[in-house]
Amino acid sequence: MGPRCGMRTAKCQLMATSLCIMLLGLSIATLSTVTHYGLRFTIISDISPESNSYRVIHHAAFYVGICLSMTLILAALLSSAATVRESQCLTATGFFCFALAFCGLIPAAYWRYTRSTEVEDSMMDVYDLVYEEVRRNVSTFRKHELTAIHEAFLCCGKHSPFGDTAAVEHRTCPPGQAQAAGQDCLQEIQGFLKKHMDLVSTLLGITICFTVYGMVLTSFLWFSIHFSNNLDRKGKYILRAR
Repeated sequence: MGPRCGMRTAKCQLMATSLCIMLLGLSIATLSTVTHYGLRFTIISDISPESNSYRVIHHAAFYVGICLSMTLILAALLSSAATVRESQCLTATGFFCFALAFCGLIPAAYWRYTRSTEVEDSMMDVYDLVYEEVRRNVSTFRKHELTAIHEAFLCCGKHSPFGDTAAVEHRTCPPGQAQAAGQDCLQEIQGFLKKHMDLVSTLLGITICFTVYGMVLTSFLWFSIHFSNNLDRKGKYILRAR
C-alpha cells in the first residue's frame, strides 16, 4: 500500500500544483495587460521624445509577461493531461514547459532585484523633461501632457531648485487639485511604482516556487511511468488451464 499511496499522493499534488500554476499564469497575464494598458503607464510611455527609455521597458515587460503566462498555462494543462492519461510523452513535454518557464522567470527576477530602480528612474526622467519644457515655455503640447500626468497621478508639480513653479502648477494642475500643489509628483510616481513592483516581486517569487515544484513532480511521474512502478494501472492476467 505504501508505493500505491505515494503515487496517488504525487498525482493529487501535481493536479493541485497545475491548478495553482494556471491561476498564476492568468495572474501574470492580467498584471502584464494592466501594466501595458493602464492609464498611468501609457501616459508616460506615450510621451513623444525618442530618448524615452521607459517606452522600451514598457513594451518589453508586456511581451515577456504574456510569453511567461502562456508557457505556464501550457505546462499546467500538459501536466494535468499527463496525470490523467499517465502519458510519458505528455509528462516529458510538461516538464520541458516548466523548465522553459523557469528559464524565463529567473532572469526576470534577477532583473527586478538588480535593476529595481530603473523603471522609476526612467518614469521620473520623463516627467522631469516634460515639466522643465513647460517651465521654459518650449512647447505648448507639453502643457497638455503634463496636465494629463497630473490628472492621472492625482498630484501637482514638484519641488524644483529653480523655485519658479507656481506658474507651471497654475497652468497644468486641474482646478480640483489646486489644494494638492504641495504634492510632489515625483514622490507620487515613486510611491505608486514601489507598490506595483512589490506586487511583481511577490508574484514572481510564488511562481518560481510552484514552477520548481511542478518540475519535481513531473520528473517523478515520468520515472514512475518509465519504470512501470505505477501500481494504479491495471495489470494483465493470463488464465491457464490445469
